[in-house]
Amino acid sequence: MTELLAQLHYSFSITGPIFLMLGLGIYLKRIGMLTEAFIETGSKLVFNLTLPAMLFLSVSRSNISEIGNPDLFLFALAANIITYLLFELLAKQAIKQRQDRGVVVQGAFRANTGIIGLAYVSNAFGDSGLALGSLYVAVITVAYNILAVITLSRSNPNLPSLNAHFLLRSIIKNPLIISILCALPFSIFAIPLPELITQSGGYFAGMTLPLALLCTGASLDFNQLRQEPTNTQFASVGKLIIAPLLITLAGIGLGFRELELGLIFLMSAAPTAAASYVMARNMGGNAYLAANIIAVTTLGSIFTSSVGITLLRTFNLVN
Repeated sequence: MTELLAQLHYSFSITGPIFLMLGLGIYLKRIGMLTEAFIETGSKLVFNLTLPAMLFLSVSRSNISEIGNPDLFLFALAANIITYLLFELLAKQAIKQRQDRGVVVQGAFRANTGIIGLAYVSNAFGDSGLALGSLYVAVITVAYNILAVITLSRSNPNLPSLNAHFLLRSIIKNPLIISILCALPFSIFAIPLPELITQSGGYFAGMTLPLALLCTGASLDFNQLRQEPTNTQFASVGKLIIAPLLITLAGIGLGFRELELGLIFLMSAAPTAAASYVMARNMGGNAYLAANIIAVTTLGSIFTSSVGITLLRTFNLVN
């Protein structure tokens, strides 16, 4: 019993701070301290500046040869693509409205690795987890953008089967991908960064997770949850239970352990990415449904992630 309580205490030390920051964002929005204009500006600041700065510093100051296991990233790509295909098949049978299928599929497979996932990993494994997680984000972000465009195009009869121009533009202009690609030469060739860069970049990097979590919490709209409950539930169960369960079991079966297995689980257990709302809206999908899925999975992930990491530690798969 004591051991179980210790494991639960550890798991909530990972998810608890995130829950509190999300809750603070909700509260500050309710009392009017966080306005819609601030949320929009803050979210853009995180995506375009502070998060890229954090990823750049994390990767550039890391030793890729020590943390960059190619098998992990190949597994992440394969596992997420297979999960996407599974949800495509399930949605075709379960979701009657064709125009909603792409939004549901995207909500079920596309995790918020860049903010919530990195926060989980950073709390659990410190700097080493953050460095490895940054590379994971770079790899998986490309795949998420490609798969999201495919599924949203397939479900919208007014769009071509694959909007290659939009797809290529979303990848080339993605600040997260750009920052990590820029950081790789510094890591590979052990090039030291000037102190001016590390200190000023560190100021931005330190803002990332608190500001991102506050804006995420403030942007949750629970008044929309009464709309389209069935489709929201389908995507939420997929994101919170099916995807992390299948991906983590596959990782265990292939021999991943400790930091790598913890990363696999926490990234796959992260809630639906906030970017899925923007993508759905820009591509003619059901934006209200996308917002519902984000709200449910963001809160639900706190509990499913806690249970999952507790089980992994109980069975000595992650320490």
